[in-house]
Amino acid sequence: MFEAENIRDWLDHDVVDVEGRKIGSLESVYVDTATDRPAFAGVTVGLPTRKRITFVPLEKAVVAPSHVKVAWSRQQVKDAPSIDTDGELLAEQEQEVFAHYGLDYGTGDARRLARR
Repeated sequence: MFEAENIRDWLDHDVVDVEGRKIGSLESVYVDTATDRPAFAGVTVGLPTRKRITFVPLEKAVVAPSHVKVAWSRQQVKDAPSIDTDGELLAEQEQEVFAHYGLDYGTGDARRLARR
């Protein structure tokens, strides 16, 4: 796993699924606000005229020289909640992202994710 301060080095690198198939390009990393540790990747997916950013957990992700490999299938990532490329992940949408992957969101109204 990479540390938050090294994120810029990985922007625009390929993100591949558990089987090594390309999902898209790393657009951003969202950190857990409680720990400041990378939690989700924002991945640019779609056709050139219809791009969007979808989210995938970084738990168990592996960094290689040319890509970031996540522990999820390409289809599951592409079906995850997404935003426009110039959009913003709203606080109300965070819980949907966690739920899509069967992850515990926790309790309370505080934001869990912050974009880096």
